[in-house]
Amino acid sequence: MKHFRNFCIIAHIDHGKSTLADRMLEITDTVSGRQLQEQVLDNMDLERERGITIKSHAIQMSYKHEGEVYQLNLIDTPGHVDFSYEVSRSIAACDGALLIIDAAQGIQAQTISNLYLALEHDLEIIPVMNKMDLDNAMPEEVRDQITDLTGCEPEDIIEASGKTGLGVDSILKRVVEKVPPPSGDPEAPLQGLIFDSLFNSYRGVIAYFKVMSGEIHKGDHVKFFNTEKKYHADEIGVLRLGLEPREVLKTGDVGYIISGIKTSTEVKVGDTITHVDRACDSAIAGFENVKPMVFAGLYPIDSDDYENLRSSLEKLVLNDASLTYEPESSAALGFGFRCGFLGMLHMEIVQERLDREFEMNVISTVPNVSYNVYTKAGALEQVYNPSGLPDVTLIERIEEPYITAQIITQPDYIGHIMKLCMDKRGELISQHYLTTDRVELTFEMPLAEIVFDFYDKLKSISKGYASFDYHQSSFNPAKLVRLDILLNGEMVDALSTLIHFDNAHTFGRRMCVKLKDLIPRQQFDIAIQAAIGGKIVARETIKAFRKDVTAKCYGGDITRKRKLLEKQKKGKKKMKQVGNVEVPQNAFMAVLKLD
Repeated sequence: MKHFRNFCIIAHIDHGKSTLADRMLEITDTVSGRQLQEQVLDNMDLERERGITIKSHAIQMSYKHEGEVYQLNLIDTPGHVDFSYEVSRSIAACDGALLIIDAAQGIQAQTISNLYLALEHDLEIIPVMNKMDLDNAMPEEVRDQITDLTGCEPEDIIEASGKTGLGVDSILKRVVEKVPPPSGDPEAPLQGLIFDSLFNSYRGVIAYFKVMSGEIHKGDHVKFFNTEKKYHADEIGVLRLGLEPREVLKTGDVGYIISGIKTSTEVKVGDTITHVDRACDSAIAGFENVKPMVFAGLYPIDSDDYENLRSSLEKLVLNDASLTYEPESSAALGFGFRCGFLGMLHMEIVQERLDREFEMNVISTVPNVSYNVYTKAGALEQVYNPSGLPDVTLIERIEEPYITAQIITQPDYIGHIMKLCMDKRGELISQHYLTTDRVELTFEMPLAEIVFDFYDKLKSISKGYASFDYHQSSFNPAKLVRLDILLNGEMVDALSTLIHFDNAHTFGRRMCVKLKDLIPRQQFDIAIQAAIGGKIVARETIKAFRKDVTAKCYGGDITRKRKLLEKQKKGKKKMKQVGNVEVPQNAFMAVLKLD
C-alpha cells in the first residue's frame, strides 16, 4: 500500500488540466508515442470538438522514484461548473489533489469552489502554477493570490507548463512525497466505493471503484450494499489507457469490475461493493445527492421511439449520474421525460450525447422548476409542468421555491452583480470579504429566475470570475401566471411557461418576436399570440408565401385583377383551416436562450 498514490487534478475551466495530464502520461511511459495525441484522456468526440472535459477520466501510471516503483492513480476532472458533480465524485476517490492555476489568468471561480470541495475531504493540496511559458504570464501576482487562498509557502508552489513539460517531473515527485498512501485496512472485510460506471453493449455495465479496505479476487461472490444485488466478479482490473485485467485488487487500488450486469438500474454511483460471505458492517458514505437546477421535458421526435429514449436515458445516467428523469406527457409532443440538469450547458451536452451515442433525436421544452399549488379545497399539488396547473378559479395560492445563493466575485463587479440579482427579484442578505480581492455576496432569490439565463449573464458581467452556489431554502407565496403561446389559435403546450406576473408581458412579447424569426413561412398567414388566460398580451404575424397571380394581367379592367386576388384569398383561407404549423427544434432551443 505504501507504493500507491491516488490523486486528481482540479482547476477552473481552460487552465490546462488535460494538457498537463498528457505530459505526465508521457513522462511515465504510460502512453507510447504512437498513441499520444492532444488531450489523450478526453475520449469523447464532443470533448475534442469543444475543447472541454465533460467526464472525469481515471488512469494508472507507474513512476520510479529513488529506486522504488510507485503506482499513481490519476483522475482528470472537468472544469466547468455544470460538471461539478463529476469533480466531487473524483475527489471522494482520492487522497490528494493538484490545484492547477493558470499563470496568465490567476485564481478564478471554480478554482475556489473545487479547492473548498477538496479541503472538505481533507485532501493534501499541491498548488501548481501552469502555463509558465506564456508571454503574458504574471507569476508574482498569481503566486501571491495562491498563498493568500491556500495559506501555503511561496516556495511550495510548483511552476509548470503542460505544453513544454516544464516542472512535470517535480509534480510527480511531490505527489509521491506529499500525498499520503491509502489509509484502509487490508485485513478488514472488502469495501469498494463505486465512483463511476458506463454501459458496454457487449459486456454490460462496467463499474469503476476504489478499494477502501480489504481485497477482491477475480471470481469472488460480491454484492452491492444499497441495491443488495449479488454477482460474481467475472473480470476485475486496473484502468490504464484501456482496461487491464488483474487477478486481485488490494486496498488503495482504483479499478473496474465486470460482472455481467445487464440492467443499468442495478448500479448506483456511490454504492459500496462487499463480499457476500464476509460483508462489511456499513456502506461507505458516498456522495451527496445531486441538485438539478434546470428541469425540461425531453420528447422523442417520433412517438414510437419512446421506449428507445427510456433505455438511452438509463444508459446515459450510468455515465452521467447528475442527470435525473421521470416520465411525463404533453398534448403537443406525446410521451416523454421530465429531466433535471445541472445547467444549460449540461442540458445541451445531454441532448448532443443522446443524438450521437444513441441516435435519439429529441425535442426539449421550456425549462422550469416545481411549484406548490394550494387549492381552495385545501389540497396541495406539486406542479412541474405549466399544463398541470389547475384552473385559476380553483387556486388559493401558489408558492415558488426560493434559494439562498452565494456568489464569490471580485469587488470590481459587485455593482453589476447586485443589479442582475435585484432584476431577478433577489434580495441581498449579506456581503463578506474573504480576502482583499474576493467578496462573498449572499442573496435570497426565486429558483425560477436562475433557470433561464442567469448563469450566463453572471459569467459575462463578471468576465468569468464569479462563482455561484446555492441551496434551496423555503417556499414563498408568488403572483404567478401561466403564459401560453398560440399558433393560429391553437395552444402549443410545450411552449407554455409559469412566470411571475410582472415579467409576463415583456416575456410574451419577446417570445412572439423570436418565434416569428424561427418558424418557417407557410402558404397561409400564421398568427403567433401570447396569452394569459383569455387575454392576449402580444401578437406577431408571419406573412404567407404569395404567388403573383396578377402577373398575367397587363392593362384591362381592375375587376380582372380583383377576381384573381379574391380567388387566391379564398384558397388561403381554406388552407389556413386545414394547415398545421410545425415548430422546429431550434425554436424550442431559442426560447431557452431569450436574451
